[in-house]
This record gives sequence, C-alpha cells and structure tokens, in this order.
Amino acid sequence: MKLIFKVILCSLVITSIRPISMPNIQKAYAENDAPAYAKWGRLAMKTAKEKYPNAEIIDYLHIGREQKGKQVVEKFKLWIRENGTEFGLLIFIEFDPKTNQVKTIELKKSEH
Repeated sequence: MKLIFKVILCSLVITSIRPISMPNIQKAYAENDAPAYAKWGRLAMKTAKEKYPNAEIIDYLHIGREQKGKQVVEKFKLWIRENGTEFGLLIFIEFDPKTNQVKTIELKKSEH
C-alpha cells in the first residue's frame, strides 16, 4: 500500500512540474525563428511592390549573401504575377553591415 502511494505521489509531482517548464523552453525558441536576412527580404518585397504596384508576389527565395568589398549584398528572387504573366524578379540589396545603411537596390527581370 505504501508503495502504491509513493508511485502515485511521484507521478503527480512529475506531471505537475512538466507543464510549468515546457512553455518557457518553447518561448525561447520562438524568439529566434526569424532568419538574419528577414529584414532585407521585407525590403525586397516592398521594393518589388513599388516597382510593380498591380502585381502579386507569388513566391520568395533568399538566394544568399555575398561580401563585396566592405559592403554586403543580400540576394533575393521573387516570382511575380502581373496582368496574367509571370516572371522572376532578382533583387540585390547592397548595404554597409556596420550601419545597415542601404547603398543600392538593383532589380532585374528573369525569365526563369
């Protein structure tokens, strides 16, 4: 009888501790979900909407980051639909990594 009481008591203690600690762990991971290029991706989409205001952005891809001297270039490819036609739009955002000041934004249409 004492053994059954100890087992029940231990299981109650274990189950009561678990819900308290789990939300804190999940919250810590949720804060770090945004990738480093997310800020530049939002700027790329905003730039595309300014250039093609009636277009719909169908897809988005971060191609990568490239060091260009003291500057950094974030590269994106967006898939755009406008007036029934679809095309790729390459966007290159060059900025100073120390100040995050944008130097240039280049857009190029792509057939693929």
